[in-house]
Amino acid sequence: MSISDPVGDMLTRIRNANQKMKGKVDIPASKLKEKIVKILKEEGYIANYKFISDRKQGILRVYLKYTPSQERVVIGLKRISRPGKRVYCRADELPRVDGGLGIAIISTSQGLMTDKKCREVTLGGEVICYVW
Repeated sequence: MSISDPVGDMLTRIRNANQKMKGKVDIPASKLKEKIVKILKEEGYIANYKFISDRKQGILRVYLKYTPSQERVVIGLKRISRPGKRVYCRADELPRVDGGLGIAIISTSQGLMTDKKCREVTLGGEVICYVW
């Protein structure tokens, strides 16, 4: 079965595992997904991740993060730019997620960045997703 939106599938898997308070979730790997997960780790939304090699494309194992009182760190994930409708924004119109408490992941000519980093280097691009 082929998936028409692999990034949307990844976000849904993370969202569902987070809702069920799972410790980890396995996702079919790709370079784009690995870069998104790396940003989530750098921003503190997930505990860790690792690439598991298999005979096919590989698996990304994402370890979810919770507070000591067992509350979710990731409250929401939303796919913005989809295969049917791409969403682009210029550097001066970058979105602020949840009043600046969340992040938007932007695909730029210099790679994937958060909205905060895009503002620093004044770059725009395709809005991949929101995380808060």
